[in-house]
Amino acid sequence: MPRTASGSAIYRPDLGLSVMEYIEGDTMGRIGLELLPLFPTKIKSGTYPVIPLEALLELPKTARAPRSGYGRGDYETERGLFSTFEHGREEALDDEEQATFDQETRSGIAGMLAVKRAMNIILRAQEKRIADKLFNPTNMSNGGAVSKAWVGGTDPTPIDDVNDARESIRRACGILPNTLVLAYPTFQKVKRCSQIVELLKYTFPGIDMNKMTSTQLAHIFDVERLLIGGGVYNSAKRNNDAIITDFWSTEYALLTRTATDTGDLQEPSLGRTFLWTEDSPGNPIVEEYRDEGVRADIFRCRHHIDERLIQGFDEDGSVVSNIAAGCSYLLSNITKK
Repeated sequence: MPRTASGSAIYRPDLGLSVMEYIEGDTMGRIGLELLPLFPTKIKSGTYPVIPLEALLELPKTARAPRSGYGRGDYETERGLFSTFEHGREEALDDEEQATFDQETRSGIAGMLAVKRAMNIILRAQEKRIADKLFNPTNMSNGGAVSKAWVGGTDPTPIDDVNDARESIRRACGILPNTLVLAYPTFQKVKRCSQIVELLKYTFPGIDMNKMTSTQLAHIFDVERLLIGGGVYNSAKRNNDAIITDFWSTEYALLTRTATDTGDLQEPSLGRTFLWTEDSPGNPIVEEYRDEGVRADIFRCRHHIDERLIQGFDEDGSVVSNIAAGCSYLLSNITKK
């Protein structure tokens, strides 16, 4: 591929697609966009209608008299808010680094490796933002501590705890959750709880506990899917020894309702990730330009994004309907301290 003029960026959707196939095929434990699925939008920020909790289960009259009209929905929607913000990362591919590749693969493989590095960084940052937002009792106000820690506790009862959480959600908003979220270390330990092992023996006869899948455990917990957050990052300050840290804390487990129709913003669910498509036609968008000052090709990954919980706001910007918290339950004390 011919080099660009110094400082002149060109759009590289070919590299973006190639790298996303790798990223999506090997998620490295990232589950954030499964919980807050993408919602493409042509505006950078704005509002959208939110149905208040009290209107979700209204039981209005449906009888119609001859020559009269039908009843219509007359509830007042509230305003959901979003405001996208740009996140990005650049990686330089020095001419000397490129010289290690033959001429035919230089612009393809070398560039793809640089894009992978940049893309992984911004996707890790996004995973951290989402994990911090969801495994957070301030945001997920519906919740409580389990009486017996699932990991390190005596005779834990995770199935009973999840069933109690499910009923709490049903009473709060009238809908059932479809997703349970666990940290990877929690998944490895909780599947060996005696309550689960005893049920698994009869549900999946002959099962090898070492090869238990998230689908099998989801069946035991009576949810459509079990998402396992296995992503990690280095939480140490620069120039210090690495501290490998989980994005998703072993202190919590989240039972929630995730969107089944990602195009319907009025569906009661946990939240969405708004992507401003006028600036970021891809997620993320990949660009390339030449920097002669350092004799390198620069590969940039960026996106305008906002990870939002579904909430209704009044004119003063205060939350009046917390749909996300209503259809979720944050279980704490999962791992004994």
